[in-house]
This record gives sequence, C-alpha cells and structure tokens, in this order.
Amino acid sequence: MDTREDLIAVPAMLSLARESRGMTQVDLADEMSRLDGVNRVSQGYVSRAEAGRLQVKDDRLELYAKALGYTPEMLCRTTDIHGVGVGLVHHRKRAFMGATSLRRIHATLTLTRLQVESLTEPLDDLGDHDFRHIEIDDLDTPEDAAATLREEWGMSPGPVDDLISVIENAGASVVVRDLGTAELDAVSQWSDGIPPLFLLNSTAPGDRFRFSLAHELGHVVMHTEPGDGRLQEQQADRFAAEFLMPHDMILPELKSGVDLPRLMELKSRWGVSMAALIRRALSLGVVTEWQYRNLMVEMSALGYRTIEPVTVQRESPRHIAHVVTRLEQQHHLGLTDAAHLAGLGREEFHEIYLCASSSSGAVATPAHL
Repeated sequence: MDTREDLIAVPAMLSLARESRGMTQVDLADEMSRLDGVNRVSQGYVSRAEAGRLQVKDDRLELYAKALGYTPEMLCRTTDIHGVGVGLVHHRKRAFMGATSLRRIHATLTLTRLQVESLTEPLDDLGDHDFRHIEIDDLDTPEDAAATLREEWGMSPGPVDDLISVIENAGASVVVRDLGTAELDAVSQWSDGIPPLFLLNSTAPGDRFRFSLAHELGHVVMHTEPGDGRLQEQQADRFAAEFLMPHDMILPELKSGVDLPRLMELKSRWGVSMAALIRRALSLGVVTEWQYRNLMVEMSALGYRTIEPVTVQRESPRHIAHVVTRLEQQHHLGLTDAAHLAGLGREEFHEIYLCASSSSGAVATPAHL
C-alpha cells in the first residue's frame, strides 16, 4: 500500500478536480498562494502540473488538495476522464451552455461517478441493476419504451409517488447537488459494467426536478449512441411525459377540463408542472393549438411561467445513505472513513450525500442494497 510519501498526482485528475470547482488556473494558483502564505504559486506552475511536465507530490500535493477540497489520494487516482464519451453524457438543459460550463458539469459528473464507485466497491451484496436498453424506431416509440419499462419494473398504473425511489430500487445511483448553474437541471451517464448515474441540480423546483429525472431516464434507456441532439431531446421528453403521465390514466382526467384551477389540482396529483400538463393535453389531442397558446398566454400573464402555484416537494435520494450504513456494518467504516473513500472532507461529503436523506425520514432499504 502506498504511503503519503509515495503519492504522485495524476495530471488529468488535477485538471478535472479544478474544473469541477469552477476554478481557472489563475484562481487555483491564487488560492494555493493564499494557503501557503509564504511562497507564490504561479499560473504557469498549475499549467505545467496539469500538462504532466512536473510532478506534484509531498507538501505541494497536500497544498493542491487543500486548495481544491479533495483528498491527496483522489488527485492521484487514474480514471477514464471522459467516461463513455461526451456524446453519451446526456444533459437536461434549459438554454445554451458555454464550453466552460459544460466542462465543469462533465468534471463534476466524472468525479461523482468515481465517488459512488469508491463507496460501493467494498460492498459485495448490492445485486444487479434492472436497466436495459430499449430500441425505438418508427413503430416502437418513446411512449412504448416508457410503458414497457413501467411494466417491467412492476409499477402501478397511476402517478409516480417517488420517482427517485423507483430509479434507485432499479439499481441506479441518484445524486443531488448544486451544479453551479441555473441553465442545467440534470445530467446522466451509463456505461457498460456499472449502473447508471443520474446527477440532478439541487436548485431545480420539485416539478421540473421530477420531469428532468424522467427525461434523463429516457436518455439512458433509449440512446446508446450519439445522434441528432434535438431529436433525442424530443424523444426523451416524450418518454418522460408517458412515464410520469401514462396515456390511459391521464387522458380521462384531462378530458374533464383543462383550465388553470383544474391544472393546479392535476399538478398536485401527478407531480408535474402545469406547463407539462398543458403540453400533455396538446399531444393527446385534448386541446387544440389555439387553446394551448391561450392557456400559455394566461399562464404568462399571471407570472406562472416563472413561478407556478402549487409546490411539488422535491424528492431525496437514499441509496448512498444506505451504502454508508452498510459500510459501517460490514467494514466498521465511520462517516469520516466514508468521506475519505469519496475523496472529500467530512462536511462536504455529508452535505452532498447524506443531508437530503437524513431530512426525509426513515425509509426501507432499496432492493439492490
């Protein structure tokens, strides 16, 4: 086993860790200089370290780790930095995102994947996951894929009360954290040999949060290769609408009336936004294009396009909390040890992986734990 004196940072991990914190090379050099208090660290040093032109070890590795908020061991890990390829990292975006923001999201996703793998690797009783790829074409639609998955997972025909629990019970990992932008709600990745990972923005309201998660579920199930981005986004939206609002159940309820008071009732029952319900009514032929536009104009006039009435409680993941409990039971690893496995300090580890779970009350252990 390597000692601290044997540790040498992996250049690609230095870059990845920095980007995950939203720091430039200048930012990092300034923070390292501040923490050192004596020696000035230059941007050129950071650049050479990330390019592999010098070794980062010993005291300088400790300084690097402290400035980035990761353990020295995390900075020395080797990894497939790009996972399964940028084209198969799916995003639920609200607007165009620049390259810098996307790099930060991809870095955060990669490090989150490493953290989850590090925590689950010591456990030998997690079981297999229940995810599979479902082909879609002109005859087999995204709606068919959603209906198939609901049936295979044994879901009841009505509203999905806790979408995160459904996905975690199928063997995936869901992590909720601040992604540092309001322009992206969720990102997902699934590569062969490991369960899917869903990373959601903690700043998204509950209704959009649930639809974004269902949207990402559609991506990982249907899309195994890069393709037409706009088409794949439309397909994921169609999947999400059917998964959360199955045709046979929602249609009679929409036919009973689609005005704003009724939409508020349906939002509370189905856990989706009023705007999503209006779009669903349009896609099912319950309202015309003209009625759809009028409803959206009315929503805008009341300010509902910005903040809708009726709050949908945001769901909380529990998988990692159970993993931490199992690590203590099987390997006598406490919270500090678990945080170290994830390459984080105890406080940040608790905030990302345990805070939401501890506030949501006691729950049954997911099937795959």
